[in-house]
Amino acid sequence: RKTSAAKAANTVKVTLLVSPIGFNKHQAMVVQGMGLRRIRHSVELPDTPETHGMIHKVRHLVKVG
Repeated sequence: RKTSAAKAANTVKVTLLVSPIGFNKHQAMVVQGMGLRRIRHSVELPDTPETHGMIHKVRHLVKVG
């Protein structure tokens, strides 16, 4: 069984800072796919290559950390 510290090490916290309105609609779909709903909303996502690719696509809209 994993501890909460080990589980936290395998996740990435992503926060939406800028609204995707006015940007490419595919970027808005990526934001929605990450589970971000509103500005300053944060989610913890698994630390996988797929997540890194999503973050890279909308790096101008989100903060990681």
